[in-house]
Amino acid sequence: MTQQVPSTEPELAGVRNFRDVGGLPTVDGRRVRHGVLFRSGHLAHATEQDADFLASLDLHTIFDFRNAADHRLEGPDVELPGVRNVNLPLSDPADGAEFWKMVRDGDLHQLRDILDDGKAAARMVASYRTIVKERTAEHSRVLHAVAEDSVPALMHCAAGKDRAGISIAVTLLAVGVERDAIVADYLESNAKHRRYNVRRSGSAESAYTPEVMELLSPLFDARAEYLTAAFESIDDTWGGVDTYLERGLGLTSGTRERLRERLVD
Repeated sequence: MTQQVPSTEPELAGVRNFRDVGGLPTVDGRRVRHGVLFRSGHLAHATEQDADFLASLDLHTIFDFRNAADHRLEGPDVELPGVRNVNLPLSDPADGAEFWKMVRDGDLHQLRDILDDGKAAARMVASYRTIVKERTAEHSRVLHAVAEDSVPALMHCAAGKDRAGISIAVTLLAVGVERDAIVADYLESNAKHRRYNVRRSGSAESAYTPEVMELLSPLFDARAEYLTAAFESIDDTWGGVDTYLERGLGLTSGTRERLRERLVD
């Protein structure tokens, strides 16, 4: 039997945005099983107590969607005994490197130039569309692994919002979870205790002013329009979820059934 985690989730000291996606409804009236699929931000700053809790989940595999630049910035995940770690970057560290350097180090004028007038939100929408269209091999590998033996599984990126959010969404689509429920779970990343801690150079007085934080907010918000853009990309590119799963990710009906057996009550 897979361990059932408490309904009241722990607020881990060094891990942001952790949660169990169990309980989400499927279109055929079933529910995602508790204790088999988790999501979070990175585990690089997990405390000893955090690691003990994560170890208690009896995880089989941790999927880390960060790239090399993320690892240099945050550090490697803590190692959990007996848990397989799979690093599948869903973004190229060279793609947007200058942009993210500006986010961390730029002054107010520079931030206005790259983020104001809807440019930040537009960048996020484009990123979600690109990940869905261009990272089919990675998502195929994740779903085939989960179907075979890789549960309980934890999926994470840096903040646990974008790359992990898309990967969790794809996994939930594959087992028939209602789209509205997927979006609702995604939006939980906006809770104050879940949000990524933005790191900027300079003094607090200049680096984190209200205007700066407002300019940055589209990058660190979970917005329904972002995940909806990913869904629209699936529909526009493949004509629907079933074709995306079959032709884009190479999932057979048998693999999808094994996924449901692993993840759904």
